[in-house]
Amino acid sequence: MDYLERTYRNRVGGKGLVSFHVCSKESDLLISVDRASFNSRLQKIALSLLNSNREQLEKFLAREPAFGRALEPYFVPPKAPRLVRMMAGAAARAGVGPMAAVAGAIAEAVGRGLLRYVEEVIVENGGDIFLKTLSPRTVGIFAGTSPLSERVGLLIQPCSGFYGICTSSGTVGPSLSFGRADAAVVVSSTAALADAVATALGNRVQTVTDFPSALSFACQVKGILGAVVIQGEKLGAMGNIELVPLAR
Repeated sequence: MDYLERTYRNRVGGKGLVSFHVCSKESDLLISVDRASFNSRLQKIALSLLNSNREQLEKFLAREPAFGRALEPYFVPPKAPRLVRMMAGAAARAGVGPMAAVAGAIAEAVGRGLLRYVEEVIVENGGDIFLKTLSPRTVGIFAGTSPLSERVGLLIQPCSGFYGICTSSGTVGPSLSFGRADAAVVVSSTAALADAVATALGNRVQTVTDFPSALSFACQVKGILGAVVIQGEKLGAMGNIELVPLAR
């Protein structure tokens, strides 16, 4: 697999936040936490969380390799690792295979673990985000060669819970998509669910005429707050989300 340079990270920033990277095999996380909670131990804690969750998933895949190949919802036993159950549950609601939720689920697992030590956290894993914020934050949308790429963002307001903001693309990156959207973005109460539904949303978009039905599908899934689709110069949005322009 060729490495895709994550140039969108050059625009990452946030008032009052400190950012650092954590990598393990295919997982490359950019983590931002509130400055008041930051200390030198956090990177080691985040790496430990990432490795432990990856290890649980890898051991499960070794026992049940069909889980990793499935393109439809896959039943897992109640005693399966928590990360595996998160992925399977999200995939079942979206109608896709469980690996469609893996990046979001890992971001969420690491983010939830870090919230034992910090007040605010943003974990970005290949464009899939777990976010807990106490201040309004703007999340830009990267859509490859679309003229709208990094020109529009989602304004995320603080709340008592978490957000998952995940993106699927049929034209950018190595992830499997059966559609042609430059960006299919979903905002949810969990990152695992947002990731799975973003895949399902992207799969449903071949042309702009598919926008209304695809967005309606995504927003009807319980736990989804809203969704955005970009293809070329066209953008469609639905749900309880706020789009804002971004300056280059």
